[in-house]
Amino acid sequence: MGFISEFKDFALKGNVFDLAIGVIIGGAFGKLTGSLIDNVLNPIIGKIIGNVDFSNWYIPLSSEVKTGLALVDAKKQGAVIALGSFVGDIINFIILAFVVFLMVKAFNSAKKRFEAEKPAAAPAGPTTDQKLLTEIRDLLARR
Repeated sequence: MGFISEFKDFALKGNVFDLAIGVIIGGAFGKLTGSLIDNVLNPIIGKIIGNVDFSNWYIPLSSEVKTGLALVDAKKQGAVIALGSFVGDIINFIILAFVVFLMVKAFNSAKKRFEAEKPAAAPAGPTTDQKLLTEIRDLLARR
């Protein structure tokens, strides 16, 4: 089998298509949870803590960086540790991990339910190869 035909067989399999759809949906879901964290959860958490704006929460690593600036402006002045971005990413990861856990749990319970409803398989009889070999054995035994 040539390289091109092998690649064509690989690319046209359903698994590759399913994977592509999963990656696209995963990217969109990541943007959605990022927006949820940045625009909903971080402001609520910041308000509870005491009007902290996580998006501009940083630690300057250089004496040239003034405190109280927006993160973008502080980065222009020198190196900073962007703690707010890190906290947002941690919250994002926890939400994504929890949603994936719920999806896997739902899939596993549906799979168990489906397998429980499936009728028991009838015992399989001998295959045609086994029948043929049995006939050959019986003929040889008669000689």
